[in-house]
Amino acid sequence: MSFPPKKAILLSNKEIIKQLKLTGSLLELHNANPFKVRAYTGIVFHLEKLDETLAEKDMDGLLALDIKKGMAEKILQISEKGIFDELEKLQADTPKGVVEMLNIKGIGAKKIRTIWKELDITTLDALYQACEEGKIANLKGFGEKTQKLIIEQIDYLNENKGKLHFAKAEPIAKAWLKKLEENKLTENAALSGDVRRYMEVIDRIQLVIATKDKSAYRKFLNETEGLSYDERNSGPFSWRGTDEENGLPIEIQLTSPEKFAATLLVNSAAPEHLAVSVGENGHSLRTLVNTEDFTDEPAIYTAANMQYVPAEMREGAFEIALAKESKLPKTVEMNDLKGILQNHSTYSDGQHTLEEMAKHCKELGYEYLGITDHSKSAFYASGLDESRIKEQQEEIEVLNKKLAPFKIFKGIESDILNDGKLDYADEVLASFDFIVASVHSNLKMDEEKATNRLLTAIANPYTTMLGHPTGRLLLRREGYPIDHKAVIDACAERNVIIEINANPWRLDLDWRWVRYATDKGVLISINPDAHEKDGYHDMRYGLLVGKKAGLTKEMTFNALSSEEVEKYFKERKEKIK
Repeated sequence: MSFPPKKAILLSNKEIIKQLKLTGSLLELHNANPFKVRAYTGIVFHLEKLDETLAEKDMDGLLALDIKKGMAEKILQISEKGIFDELEKLQADTPKGVVEMLNIKGIGAKKIRTIWKELDITTLDALYQACEEGKIANLKGFGEKTQKLIIEQIDYLNENKGKLHFAKAEPIAKAWLKKLEENKLTENAALSGDVRRYMEVIDRIQLVIATKDKSAYRKFLNETEGLSYDERNSGPFSWRGTDEENGLPIEIQLTSPEKFAATLLVNSAAPEHLAVSVGENGHSLRTLVNTEDFTDEPAIYTAANMQYVPAEMREGAFEIALAKESKLPKTVEMNDLKGILQNHSTYSDGQHTLEEMAKHCKELGYEYLGITDHSKSAFYASGLDESRIKEQQEEIEVLNKKLAPFKIFKGIESDILNDGKLDYADEVLASFDFIVASVHSNLKMDEEKATNRLLTAIANPYTTMLGHPTGRLLLRREGYPIDHKAVIDACAERNVIIEINANPWRLDLDWRWVRYATDKGVLISINPDAHEKDGYHDMRYGLLVGKKAGLTKEMTFNALSSEEVEKYFKERKEKIK
């Protein structure tokens, strides 16, 4: 984790906040004055609530945002040179491996300091070895449980090293596609691989290029700025290398214009999909594409006596039988979505006020907004106590009159407590239009504990919707293990909706279980879990998860109109008596 200077680039608030947050952690690591550490914690909390672009402000502008002069000077320095002096010095004084240890979930800076100073451990590899030798468990305040956690976390970090969320990888892939399409040697070009299949985590960018001169094209790629060539792993039909800016591997399949469709299909499907037996001769789809030249991918499926299968569905799962019978579903589209549920405002840990969130939602063309700020047990997220619930609900009533026919539904993201109960007494839960039940604390559970915790919450008659069922944070934290079938079956029995949390870090419910849920009659709600206005745009990533699983408009809860949603909530509440 380092921050080299960025010239002529306007840094986002998130990038500036990231530096300040890291500085606070490094100060704590170096046993700095606690008041100084708290100053960084405080400024991070303050900046996360701001809407204005910090990098556009001068000193007076920053001071007007209630930022103290000392911190304002640091923000200005970050904006001007990409990093500020104090962080630069702290990084220089801290071994790189120790900084990387700050990414280990479950242990803070103080524990990392102990590991560093008492055992002279300065790399993740050395830390892993110390765990295997039992040295970490023997440190005061650690124990076997912490040692096991560190091993699990390092394994997870190593497994995901060099990978990106789909949301970050897709624009990189599209930029390369655009660049390669512009070359005069390119006859045809398309994204392929995991990006084209909407996989949640991407470990390489893949493209298929049709050209009449593969040799000249390889020469062009070797000379292209921003690409480094991996000669050892390349071949006569594949050019492999690395995108130098982000370190992501890039793989380009070179083919003739005549073989473009076949090559694209083969490189845009899971092996299980390509192995399917098709046609009278029982050939696999992979074999079929080599029998003749095809004009496009739909022509290949026609030859296979199958309905065309979109790339995102080519996983060798439910789509095979349906495509053979021409019964693939018409999947939900963005214009089918009528409202946005599961969102946060400044009442808890959101960046924008309730009115700002509502107005922006309306401006985007939606009919309704479901506001679900955090419940009181989520104290770290300024969860709402009973008095603030009343205040928010009164404001919602005022805004509903002001913004009509746009509708704000009164919701809460109620923490599922350790025993599976929901936050708040029943009379408080009854004051909401709907309840999203989610786990946010005590995440270290085995499958039995986690499943029972969810089942208890699902059984609560006030639970309208189950939020991010596994609590995972892709590339950062594994989800707690659950018995998906038992949880989904319980939702089907209790008429509980399950969300696809559209935040690119979550994408939870996983696409692999969406089909099972809809087959069981469980409605799916695509929710952005937006903590700011821009968070609404994450709806697209949730939509892609749904499309991958064959989710239809009919099984998507927030494809219902405002009137239909209001009727659903009202009728459901009337049954709780």
